[in-house]
Amino acid sequence: MGLLGTTTQESYYNISQSFSGNGTAKVFQLLTTSFDPLPTNENQFNVFINSRQISSSNYTYSSPNLTFTNTNVDDEVQESDGAPKSGLAVVVKQIDTAESYGNYQYVKMRDVINNFMVAYVGENKIISKASRSLVGFHAQRGIQEFSYDVLRSEKSQEIELPPSLQMILPHDYVNYVKLSWAENETGIEHILYPATKTGNPKALLQDADYNYIFDNSTGKLLTAENSDTWTKYSTNTTDDATKDRRTQEELHDVYIGQRYGIDPQFAQNNGSFFIDNTRGKIHFSSNLSGKIIVLRYISDSLGTDDEMQVHKFAEEALYKHIAYSILSTSANIMPGIAAQFKKERFAAMRNAKLRLSNLKSEEITQIMRGKSKHIKH
Repeated sequence: MGLLGTTTQESYYNISQSFSGNGTAKVFQLLTTSFDPLPTNENQFNVFINSRQISSSNYTYSSPNLTFTNTNVDDEVQESDGAPKSGLAVVVKQIDTAESYGNYQYVKMRDVINNFMVAYVGENKIISKASRSLVGFHAQRGIQEFSYDVLRSEKSQEIELPPSLQMILPHDYVNYVKLSWAENETGIEHILYPATKTGNPKALLQDADYNYIFDNSTGKLLTAENSDTWTKYSTNTTDDATKDRRTQEELHDVYIGQRYGIDPQFAQNNGSFFIDNTRGKIHFSSNLSGKIIVLRYISDSLGTDDEMQVHKFAEEALYKHIAYSILSTSANIMPGIAAQFKKERFAAMRNAKLRLSNLKSEEITQIMRGKSKHIKH
């Protein structure tokens, strides 16, 4: 079997499926090997016969079957009943879908579960009995664990920062890789550094005598929507270390020692941010209002069903993880077997991490060349 399995190169690059008309066949079945997932209605694909697009009123679709009718028949490529003429190519090309190029290198969750049930569960196998739901649970937990350390499932988002200076954390957010703002003219990104000396704490309401204010009916502490700390941070317009100097005297004052010992991350005017994990928001400094903010972050890979997939280089590691998780929680399994799979799981995860490390000798060489430059102090 070829690398694409039953998927042709045409269907991979064009997200399409081809048939050959015989003059009588009017029903054609779409396959998951060409469309994954299958289209749900006629608006998600176009149909061509001999490179001529056929009107959508000339066919009906009920997943997975495409049926030609005798409405608006194109006489040059169709018979009177709508069937494509003999020897002509019928192409169904999906149009309402996100690009999925490169998906060959991944194995979807349902395939992982099916493969595990076949290879690891059953009579005369390590795991004599296990339900699909149990395997699915440990498979999802495995992908979640692998995403941070092994798979490095990195995603990105871009927004125009509103006047509130806040960005909502993505639903599958684990940790950020980089935050930056992009120039409108060039698209060049400027990195943002975290403001570690501020935050948005819960602001308790107090009366004129500084006593806490409670709700009369429930007795709970009353709190403000935003803290004074965040309000002052968001309205701060204090110039930073890179303010333009307009006179030689001011420049001289800086050069002779005012910036001695400054932390380089603060010697810039790109802006700053802090993350409020409790409220699930990222807060930005006031000079970033209206700018394009780019967030690159680590995902847990459990956001949607389509995201729940694993790279083929880590497929074996996920099987070992599932097997160890099931064996270690089973009452009638010998401890030695669970210990053996624990070692195999560790070795498989290490191999997967090395294979997916994406180290390139040319890039490492170039970095080392940069390291050889003399840095003056």
